[in-house]
Amino acid sequence: MGSVYKRGSVFWIKYYRNGRPYRESSHSDLITKAQKLLKKREGEIAEGKLPGIYFDKVTFDELAQDFITDYRINGKDTLNKAELFVSYLSESFGGMKVVNIGTDKIRNYIDKRMKDGMSNASINRELAALKRMFHLAEQSTPPKVNSIPYIPMLKENNARKGFFEYSEYASVRDKADDDFKPVIIFGYHSGCRIMEIISLTVDKVDLAQGTVRFDDTKNETTREICFSGIPELREAIENRMRERSECPWLFPQKDGKQFTTYTYQRAWLKACIEAGFFKEVICKDQQKIKVATKLFHDFRRTAIRNMVRSGVSESVAMQISGHKTRSVFDRYNITSSRDLKEASKKMGAYYERQANQGVVLQFPIQQAAENE
Repeated sequence: MGSVYKRGSVFWIKYYRNGRPYRESSHSDLITKAQKLLKKREGEIAEGKLPGIYFDKVTFDELAQDFITDYRINGKDTLNKAELFVSYLSESFGGMKVVNIGTDKIRNYIDKRMKDGMSNASINRELAALKRMFHLAEQSTPPKVNSIPYIPMLKENNARKGFFEYSEYASVRDKADDDFKPVIIFGYHSGCRIMEIISLTVDKVDLAQGTVRFDDTKNETTREICFSGIPELREAIENRMRERSECPWLFPQKDGKQFTTYTYQRAWLKACIEAGFFKEVICKDQQKIKVATKLFHDFRRTAIRNMVRSGVSESVAMQISGHKTRSVFDRYNITSSRDLKEASKKMGAYYERQANQGVVLQFPIQQAAENE
């Protein structure tokens, strides 16, 4: 049986689990609150649950470390993003006990990030990381959390809109450093992800067949693309293969090392700034910095659109780009204003042909009126 006793002016409780005694402060000078806490703990033990005192000691930092460890041991290539999310979340939740992280504090975090100028999509990625931390803690043995708080997600626009017209691509390409230029060429024509491109090794290139084979890091498959019919891309790859250097990377940096997330982002920002695709934003310290208004990932959307425009079947385009589902592919196969104008011209030409052939065109409103 448990008991209530007093230390100074504060009431404490004592209870047993598996024969082991536990003592816990009620943090109150009211005996009724101590009795209520004792009853709660005895109820948890009777149901086979861990007493809440176990969870009271767990902090956000412990959950964050487990989250990073999970990324590391599973070899996820977005570890750097996970670490970035943790750094943002730690500004608000660092050192805090997990039992104190409720929906109200999460809403305060959302409000803070919105005031920082972050987009809904960026905030949602951070909230998803927080939610993953709680799920990992719940799945732990023994569990590190008793419950998962409700984490509200923001509404975001999932439509992919960014793409390059050829003149824009040529401008960025020409302003890029010599070692990063072939990466841009490859991205524009193939639609491959940046991490796939900078991870390509020369042994994956078959010059005789004009193909490149590489592992799909996102879908864990292997696919092949052909570059023999694209002069600019073929020249970039052949120039690299003729160097015959000992560097294993197909597109290395000037020092022969592989591009990292930091170095490729720096090279991309430099090219965009010199090409005029940038804007200035004010940081927390009131200093102005330049950020690119174009994303390298826009090449992926552009390549898919160009493939469809040129008559490549959508199934083949999906195989080249590495998309496994039609729904995701459709989000990348975006329509530009030029596409809409071309559609309007084709419709106008069709109506004109019909009129010349003496066919009376009936439109929905006109047809409805005649039916009445």
